[in-house]
Amino acid sequence: MKARRVKRLDPDVSLEENAARIVSVRLAEMRSFAPAALDPANSVAQHDMRIAAKRLRYILEATGFCFGKPAQTAARRARDLQGLLGEMHDCDVMLPAIDTHIADLRVEDAGALREKAGDARALDPALAARARHRTAYRGLEVLTVYVQARRGLLFDRFLAFWRAQEGAGTWDRLDRAVAGRLHEIKERRRAEQRIENARRELEEAERKARRAAAELAAAADYPITDRTSGTYPDR
Repeated sequence: MKARRVKRLDPDVSLEENAARIVSVRLAEMRSFAPAALDPANSVAQHDMRIAAKRLRYILEATGFCFGKPAQTAARRARDLQGLLGEMHDCDVMLPAIDTHIADLRVEDAGALREKAGDARALDPALAARARHRTAYRGLEVLTVYVQARRGLLFDRFLAFWRAQEGAGTWDRLDRAVAGRLHEIKERRRAEQRIENARRELEEAERKARRAAAELAAAADYPITDRTSGTYPDR
């Protein structure tokens, strides 16, 4: 599954700001697979949620210190979720592998029986009772039943776990912590901008004051002619 793109990342801003943006996207990505993943038959959504939980866990383990306890708790729960879904995925991989193995054994036994039949017009049923892999089928079928039952048990655990985390507010607390940190960063940047604007205004005012003072001093030193005689008055 391709990860969602994280927008507005900037190498020139703080770690916590970039981390907050990544965590926000990864958390939303993971949660987006519910309720589809809560359908026991939707193994694709469950697999995608597992990958999303892994991505969320990794970014939280690296940057969770920026967001406090909610991130620490969410990192542990994401790891637990990843583990449960990973075990389910193992079952999903194993079941078709067992079916494929059974099919291969049947093809092999059928070919062997056909060779034993030779030129006979009919196949002796007794030959099937002596098929090479006749005892393997039952074991593999039993294994299939076991894996199916195990997957069902794991799904029930996953469903209960997901509902428990939603009920406990694990993901909501992380979301609020990240959003709060982004808000703090935004407000801090606004305050810094206001300070910078005030500094520039003060500098401009000081420049104007110096310019006015210089003009006043220049005017005081400039000789003024007598308007009637055109001569300079005594100073």
